[in-house]
Amino acid sequence: MTPSPSGPTGPGSTDVPDVVTLDDVRDAARRLTGVAHRTPVLRSRTLDALVGAEVHLKCENFQRVGAFKFRGAYNALSRLSPEQLARGVAAYSSGNHAQAVALAARELGSHAVIVMPEDTPESKKDATAGYGAEIVTYDRYTGDRVAIGRKLADARGLALIPPYEHPHIIAGQGTAALELIEETGPLDALLTPVGGGGLMAGSATAATALVPGIRMIGVEPAAGDDTLRSLAAGHPVTIPVPRTIADGQAAERPGELTFAINGRLLDSVVLVTDDEIRTAMKFAFERLKIVTEPSGASGLAALLAGHIAPLPPRVGVIISGGNVGVERFLELLG
Repeated sequence: MTPSPSGPTGPGSTDVPDVVTLDDVRDAARRLTGVAHRTPVLRSRTLDALVGAEVHLKCENFQRVGAFKFRGAYNALSRLSPEQLARGVAAYSSGNHAQAVALAARELGSHAVIVMPEDTPESKKDATAGYGAEIVTYDRYTGDRVAIGRKLADARGLALIPPYEHPHIIAGQGTAALELIEETGPLDALLTPVGGGGLMAGSATAATALVPGIRMIGVEPAAGDDTLRSLAAGHPVTIPVPRTIADGQAAERPGELTFAINGRLLDSVVLVTDDEIRTAMKFAFERLKIVTEPSGASGLAALLAGHIAPLPPRVGVIISGGNVGVERFLELLG
């Protein structure tokens, strides 16, 4: 992998080095073989008829820890030295990366300390602790999770594993799109939820290399449009902490590395409201018979709400996760 680019770019720019390549994604796929699940791709004639396209849903809600995050976490941790694994790892996360790092650490004989917001859904806290991690909480509206994570890692000699701002994390996340296209063949467009941008950066790296001309469409909650604003500005923009049901996408600012990749490879970003996300979660449950968390349903929400125009014939959608407790699920859809 080449060093991180030093400056921001705009959509379509070609002056950014390939920090993560298709070969990196394929190497991550080899490391994940037999460790991560090769998640199913679902089809629905009802969905196809509703939106007027052939839709392929890559269901990362069936991934280990219930989200795509395990792919990047395991890829990154598996490259640490035995000495570093013995010392342990640290991470900061609203939930899914926390669980992914905790499980990857356990699988590799290490241990994890995770910085999590106080208001993280209890189901995600419980799952993270269940994988053996130590949890340190903070107030997401007043605290700086990056600073807290770095201070903790430095004090304890832990390897800090960020949720998206790392080439090995990005390459691991890209294996979801790699598997999807291996199964479906060429797609005309791929819809991917965007939070910090790691899933999109990895997916876009794989998809655009495999299918030249594919439209890469990011989906953000309307209250958390940091990537859309950043693309318009040509550099990463910071917004107030988003207040949205899509807690996994409540990013204040895209990563420098993920933005450099996404600024070059994304075609567009669309926004979905919390109500549109709820509608998609309900549709997924009632018609597809799958449970999604709010962030996991945002791509489907954009499709159902008609935000993709013109809609091409063959569309892929990454359902990024399904980590939502039953009480929270009923509260959201009640």
